[in-house]
Formats: sequence, C-alpha cells, structure tokens
Amino acid sequence: MSTKDDIIKKLREAFVPESLDVVDESHLHEGHAGHRPGGETHFRVYIVSPAFQGKSRIARHRMINDTLAHELKSGVHALAIHAAAPGEAPT
Repeated sequence: MSTKDDIIKKLREAFVPESLDVVDESHLHEGHAGHRPGGETHFRVYIVSPAFQGKSRIARHRMINDTLAHELKSGVHALAIHAAAPGEAPT
C-alpha cells in the first residue's frame, strides 16, 4: 500500500469525511528539502468532515497531524491541510 493510500485510509477511518482528496505533490519539490527519489514526501489534503464543526483551524490541523503521526515520522516531509466542516468554505 502506498503512503497516499495509508493517508486516505486513516483519514476516512478517523473523520468519516463528506469529501476527501489527497494529492501527492512530491514532484513539485524536486531538489528541495525532504524530497527523495520515488516521491511520497509532500502531500496536500482537502477534507470536509462533521468532526471539524466548531473547531479552530489549529485544532483541525492537530487532529489530522495526530492521526497521521506515523506517516509524518516515517517519510512524509510536508503536509498541507485544507480542512472544513460541512457548509464552510475550504481554507
């Protein structure tokens, strides 16, 4: 299973999102810190979930970072997060 697949699985299990898109942007960071051959180092997450209702942007990011702690410790260098509750504009 790829790192992207692991991220998707964990986020679906933890947040039961209405929508989820995980984009591997590693190819955009060639030559930058944290990049490695084969990619899977830089990701962007777009997620809409009721779990984020009433939570601050920082709280949402912490929730996601906690869920993906293993991936962040074992190869994922950067994770851009766009998290919203249903009915909110994505941030």
